[in-house]
Amino acid sequence: MSDPGLYQVVVNDEEQHALWPARTSPPAGWRPDGFTGTEAECMAHVDEVWPDIRPLSLRRRLAEGSQR
Repeated sequence: MSDPGLYQVVVNDEEQHALWPARTSPPAGWRPDGFTGTEAECMAHVDEVWPDIRPLSLRRRLAEGSQR
């Protein structure tokens, strides 16, 4: 069993990120992004890799609208 103080960063199809206990599998619709660490380390990783917190579908819709 993993350390109960360790977390993993998980991501969904909308490219939204969350923290999940490393000792358990993520819920349906979420997959590990490969980063594991303390809560603070995982939060720092999320801040670095997810600067635009809008869902992917919204970002795409807005990008399509700006190209018209």
